[in-house]
Amino acid sequence: MIVAPQAKREAYREAGWWGDRTLADLFFANAAAHPDRLALVDAPNRADFAFGEPQRLTYAELAAEVERLAGALVAAGIGKDDVIVIQLPNIGEFVALYFAAATIGAIVSPVAVQYRSHELATMFDIVQPKAFVCGTRAKGMDHVAVVRPLLGEHVRLMTVGPDAPADAVDLSAEPARPDLLAAHRAANPVDADDVFTICWTSGTTGVPKGVPRSHNHWVGIAPGTYTTARLEDGDVMLNPFPLINMASIGGITMSWLRIAGTMVLHHPFDPQVYLAQIATERPSFTIAPPAVLTMLLQNEALLARIDLSSLRTIGSGSAPLAPAMVAGFQERLGIPVINIFGSNEGMSLITGPDDVPDPVERASFFPGALHLPPYHGGAPALIMESRLVPPGGGDTITDEGVPGELQIRGPAVFEGYWRAPDRTEEAFTDDGFFKTGDLFQIEQGGRFYRFVGRCKDLIIRGGVNISPEEIDQLLGGHPDLAEACVFALPDPVMGERIGVAAVPRPGSEATLDAVTAYLREQDLAVFKLPERLFVFDSLPRNVTNKVMRSEVRDMALAMIEEGA
Repeated sequence: MIVAPQAKREAYREAGWWGDRTLADLFFANAAAHPDRLALVDAPNRADFAFGEPQRLTYAELAAEVERLAGALVAAGIGKDDVIVIQLPNIGEFVALYFAAATIGAIVSPVAVQYRSHELATMFDIVQPKAFVCGTRAKGMDHVAVVRPLLGEHVRLMTVGPDAPADAVDLSAEPARPDLLAAHRAANPVDADDVFTICWTSGTTGVPKGVPRSHNHWVGIAPGTYTTARLEDGDVMLNPFPLINMASIGGITMSWLRIAGTMVLHHPFDPQVYLAQIATERPSFTIAPPAVLTMLLQNEALLARIDLSSLRTIGSGSAPLAPAMVAGFQERLGIPVINIFGSNEGMSLITGPDDVPDPVERASFFPGALHLPPYHGGAPALIMESRLVPPGGGDTITDEGVPGELQIRGPAVFEGYWRAPDRTEEAFTDDGFFKTGDLFQIEQGGRFYRFVGRCKDLIIRGGVNISPEEIDQLLGGHPDLAEACVFALPDPVMGERIGVAAVPRPGSEATLDAVTAYLREQDLAVFKLPERLFVFDSLPRNVTNKVMRSEVRDMALAMIEEGA
């Protein structure tokens, strides 16, 4: 079990970043204070991608469901510190299962609904789960059939939904067991420093790494969103990101806990359903990928038909934000877009309108020192210590415009990868900083960091380092492009040259001359101009909606071989 050292735990508690209450404690306190307040709302198209009618649960109703499921888990033999792998879309049962597990001290390892046996087998081997939970129905998928060969004798199959298999624990039909649950709670107290989740991330090898986070790790990162997004007691939040990673858990769910708000679920992403939910559920805050926000801003007819007036702020990230998009939302619609750069390991770089009022600056920069009031009270303090170090090692970078790897430590940063001591040792410095693998540089006299790319994504052209993300960001404002992705092409003379994959907007075309002319207008250095263009219908993305740059590059190289 990976637990923070005692001295660190005491310091974070004294500062207010960490506390003694688990996430279950925080949830049940909200339910006691606001039993009749609407807590959770399913997507209106739930029956299309999963099963059953959409639910609208008050805090009292959700609390009863959490306790029923907690009793069902105990009855099925799930105990404290047992791992449960859950593969569900964003439906109410998923949220209830999180807090049911928190109630009994079990560990949730959430996985993407798109994963199949290849990914699941590796994850099972790492976390050795006691149970696997999935839906009996999922659009285009049969999760039960996929996972069954992996279960063996030691992993209990559990399902939600109709027509449960005979050998599964039917969580949808299990009765409440208050006496059994009370006895378990009394015998198995849960500590806020206990591991609560094991989410997943991939390294350069593509092998998944389990990222354990305690209840307090999640509490520690929460102020980054609810403070920056200007959230208030009881606000409605629309959550379109899968309930498996930092954006959805740390950004939305933890903010929901803090303000005792209403969480509206959405999944899989459907622009029409998403916009309709904004109109009907009236959220104050939502998150959306940059490409979606750019698409929306470019679609005048759609903008004229929808009502976004309830939104106080919108969060976006996972890719660099186009300054034109961030400025457009603020200047045309009066909605500040928050620039969020996070990770499952606990990175917390957030630029909100209160810290950086100018939208163009907000699209490109992150405060080098973000001070926020801790979750449990106290004076505003640094949510994350950070420094930039040359990728190959060396002294801390203090000069502007010099790319360096971001290293971080603080109350939101995890302690190490699950059952992977070698990977943990590689990922941390001797003085406890986590090496993120992300390149930033100092800007404006040390006031800001600017993201310039991943260490492994740098294009090295004639010995000069070029950030593909920098060029991606500029192309986000190109009027004829829906999206674009820059990458390295091998070259015998220069080492590497710059390629760009471009997706034209409907009715437009993409040419290399037009792309380079636009970049020249942005005053980009000539050596950073793309030298070959590839037209794509769409860019490949992973389950968290990030463009897979390496796959784009492979597809472009295949097009070259085919003579395209």
